[in-house]
Amino acid sequence: MKMALLLNVIDPKIGGVMIMGDRGTGKSTTIRALVDLLPQIEVVQGDPYNSDPQRPELMSDEVRARKRAGEDLPTTYCPLPLVDLPLGATEDRVCGTIDIERALGEGIKAFEPGLLAKANRGILYVDEVNLLDDHLVDVLLDSAASGWNTVEREGISIRHPARFVLIGSGNPEEGELRPQLLDRFGMSVEVRTVKDPKQRVQIVRERTRFEQDPLLFTRTYKDAQEVLRHQLTTAQARLPRVTLTEELELNIAEICAELDVDGLRGDLVVNGSARALAALEGRTVTTVQDLERVIVPCLRHRLRKDPLETIDSGNKVLKVFRRVVGLPD
Repeated sequence: MKMALLLNVIDPKIGGVMIMGDRGTGKSTTIRALVDLLPQIEVVQGDPYNSDPQRPELMSDEVRARKRAGEDLPTTYCPLPLVDLPLGATEDRVCGTIDIERALGEGIKAFEPGLLAKANRGILYVDEVNLLDDHLVDVLLDSAASGWNTVEREGISIRHPARFVLIGSGNPEEGELRPQLLDRFGMSVEVRTVKDPKQRVQIVRERTRFEQDPLLFTRTYKDAQEVLRHQLTTAQARLPRVTLTEELELNIAEICAELDVDGLRGDLVVNGSARALAALEGRTVTTVQDLERVIVPCLRHRLRKDPLETIDSGNKVLKVFRRVVGLPD
């Protein structure tokens, strides 16, 4: 779970993580703790969409028009946003609202940005994503596919960039996820309750220490957290130089074809994840070991459901991988 989250911070193009597992296994805690590791991003000052001052595809229409006009854009740095999408949120709260009275009376497009605007260039987190209303799922699918959010009311249309890493968590016992939305997640991981008594005791002790003195507990891990934050920043800078050998590219393609994975999204995610893992560990060339560590979370949720299948989907992916790359079963 932690590896998948870190890889998505290094390369947002991987497409997010779906985390399913038992209740009380720290899914939400881990995801919300990610905010303390996120690097800072440069944004146009005063822009509600976190527009990138250098890349036109990550600018709102207003900022792009100002840049085209030759206006000097003041910038500032802010933490990469992590936005919670509540289950009971209305469509207006998620997409934003247009003030019709001002639009008709004053002739201006008065727009109140929603959660998708705040999440642009950041992370959008949906807890209990398998319980999300269908109309909000449609909104997320549309934004995830196009990278833009469009709001239309009474003949008035406003759009803004909405590129975000989608992270979802949930308990599989509470319902299945719509296949269209599941396919949008780059990676999928499963979290089980710890069975080892020593580990359970350690978790309880750590939790008790935190409750007794949160500030002291935080200071205890401050140095280690700073090292990890620096590691992520360095990995982001290293990522463009990381290469994948032609042999590994062919292996990935063969594995996806043999598993009958629909489309090429699986190939792209495995490629990106393997490169991000190499960057995280300070290397510029990916290895078979990198592939082995990312292949299951990248492909397990892309396999077609077979009610008669006796083998777990993750084990099936690993079995095909080891056969293709020539490792013993």
